[in-house]
Amino acid sequence: MAKQVYKRVFGRLLLLVLVGLLPFVASVQATVRADVGTRVVHQLDSRLMGRKMPYEVIRPAGYESGKEKFPAVYLLHGLTGHSNDWLDKSKLMEYALAYRYVIVMPEGDNGWYSDSPVAKNGKYESYIVEELIPEVEKLYRVKRTRDSRAIAGLSMGGYGALKFGLKYPEKFVLAGSFSGALRAVEWDENTFPAFRVLGESVNSAFGAKGSPSRESNDIFKIASGVTPAQISSLPFLYIDCGTEDGLIVQNREFTDVLMKNKVAHEFRQLPGRHDWPYWDSQVQEFLLLSRRFLK
Repeated sequence: MAKQVYKRVFGRLLLLVLVGLLPFVASVQATVRADVGTRVVHQLDSRLMGRKMPYEVIRPAGYESGKEKFPAVYLLHGLTGHSNDWLDKSKLMEYALAYRYVIVMPEGDNGWYSDSPVAKNGKYESYIVEELIPEVEKLYRVKRTRDSRAIAGLSMGGYGALKFGLKYPEKFVLAGSFSGALRAVEWDENTFPAFRVLGESVNSAFGAKGSPSRESNDIFKIASGVTPAQISSLPFLYIDCGTEDGLIVQNREFTDVLMKNKVAHEFRQLPGRHDWPYWDSQVQEFLLLSRRFLK
């Protein structure tokens, strides 16, 4: 009899304990779920591009349940890449958890983030500035000030990010390039005969050599033409390139221009090649640096 009473009392106590723990267990589960960023795929019905343009977004942990506004970071892919590259080929989703950012990855096709003078609806530069950024700021709780907006990219995207920073300094406080193809406007189908898509892409994006479009998209000329009065309005420029990368010389030459014109920047030469292991490591460095600039 005593044993039965003991079992009933113990059972009730155990039930009470478990019931008491339920809110704690639920809160732990909610915390775990809230501690995971969200990947969202969008389609922007673009007037400038004449088609639906995909882009991907990482929402920070806890975005769905809060009212906080966040800085926005735009990450550009490279030649032959797409808007899903950063999430499928690097550990960006993991790294993003440490930051309270909305991270946006646009589709740039092979358009060099420029307005093509020859390709119909190839208005990649205008699309990002006039359509994508406004849509992101409409759909997401992001801050709409310059000091809450950064842009970076790899290879073709590195060229594009620096160009956006130099041409639209009122929009970005920080612009970064990883292994940037910074002399792209000087190339054509004869530059790398074995890499046919490169020649085709630069001819389509910039037109014939010597054309006004080539000159207006030349970031060496843009950086060289910066006046002393304009320097203070420019975003901080971050440039890195692997020492085993064939693009290292042009990256060094570009930073020489920045040094000559006293444009605020940081240049890192690191062991590495033109590949995803290098970009995976350097996007971490850029995100870490961004904490100094993004509010």
